[in-house]
Amino acid sequence: MSRGRTVIAQGTFDILHPGHVHYLEEAAAMGDRLYVIVARKANVDHKEAPICPASQRRDVVDALEPVDEALLGHEEDIFVPIEEIDPDVIALGHDQHHDADAIREALSARGLDCEVRRASAREPTSEDELLSTRLIIQRVLERRG
Repeated sequence: MSRGRTVIAQGTFDILHPGHVHYLEEAAAMGDRLYVIVARKANVDHKEAPICPASQRRDVVDALEPVDEALLGHEEDIFVPIEEIDPDVIALGHDQHHDADAIREALSARGLDCEVRRASAREPTSEDELLSTRLIIQRVLERRG
């Protein structure tokens, strides 16, 4: 019996917003089953550390309709859960800092044959819509700080 196409999406998902939902909907459309790896605080070194605890971020992502299963990333080796899931596709967010070619090389070095695709951007539907955790935090600080 075929398991269908398995997709992995990943991210910090600190404060969920419509951009996250768009990314996960596109990732889900790339296959039949979507796993989402939620980054641990120790692995977030390209931006400010997340505000919410990892388990809380995972639980919220897991509750989203496009997601079949959300799990926490590995603290020492981010490729461990990818090896365990053995996906057909890794879906990157349109603005994620990851270098797709470097990911392909790392996957190949580990014997994983996996397509790496990037989701499209989602444009705001109004000038008030915030599609970035950074912008949401900035707005909170402006209004309540």
